[in-house]
Amino acid sequence: MQQIREVVASEFDAVNTLIIEQLHSDVALVENIGHYIVDAGGKRLRPMLALLSGGACGGISDKHIQLAAVIEFIHTATLLHDDVVDVSALRRGRPTANEKWGSAPSVLVGDFLYSRAFQMLVSIGDMSVMGLLSDTTNTIAEGEVLQLVRAGNADGDREQYFSVIQNKTAVLFAAACCASALLSERRDYADTLYEYGMNLGMAFQLIDDVLDYEGNPEETGKNIGDDLNEGKATLPLIYAMENGSSSEADLIRHAITEKSAANLSQVVDIVRRTGALDYTRSIAREYSGDALSALVPLKASTYHQALLDLSRLALSRSK
Repeated sequence: MQQIREVVASEFDAVNTLIIEQLHSDVALVENIGHYIVDAGGKRLRPMLALLSGGACGGISDKHIQLAAVIEFIHTATLLHDDVVDVSALRRGRPTANEKWGSAPSVLVGDFLYSRAFQMLVSIGDMSVMGLLSDTTNTIAEGEVLQLVRAGNADGDREQYFSVIQNKTAVLFAAACCASALLSERRDYADTLYEYGMNLGMAFQLIDDVLDYEGNPEETGKNIGDDLNEGKATLPLIYAMENGSSSEADLIRHAITEKSAANLSQVVDIVRRTGALDYTRSIAREYSGDALSALVPLKASTYHQALLDLSRLALSRSK
């Protein structure tokens, strides 16, 4: 990841500076919470995608830097809202904002970040990009609601699962890439980069769901079994229920319905024994392969290579 980040190192620094500037508010609590979650770090993968895509389309302009900051603000707002809905206590190895300040401030600061993102979009002044990100933000919200409706439902199928991860996660990856092409006036690359981002986002989330059952909390920054505690029927659990014994399927179904990780060790054993994690990785590899294929029309460059490397890195990451 560090090698990929170095391709856009100076532009990335400019994005971080802009993020700090745009967090300014006359209300101290807004700045405190905003800085707290932004300073937590993370991979900043989505803004990086915006920068790399801009580079692959001919060059990174000031508008691409603004776009990257917008993408990060939208993503950060979703994290704040996610943690409140999921009653999460830990993110990136630190207490969540809602754990530290409470749910109401976290939701309201999330709203501030959304609105600030759209203020910045207005200053960019590209209606096609504004339309894309308006639709994307609406889709993310629908994905959040769909996941909420499905929480505790052990009878969800794969179609529902893939719909949730596409709407909640992959669509912002796709928009970050596509919007950069639009800003570069490379509409011939817009669909290509949208497809790349969508497939990369799907692979990324699938691996995230694998790490929920075998990741190292010190690396992932969250506890093993968090998804189970939140009643999320992710692909590893769906596959394990399909391929385990009836008693094993019942145990997992009960854990999802009760939103309980009380039998986590047993669930993890079942997930591993049935090959659910390997299966989920194999599906992630398919999406990663589709992401690689989508980049074929782009001209060779260091940015193009970095995008290729990201799609491979999505499969091997440990956090």
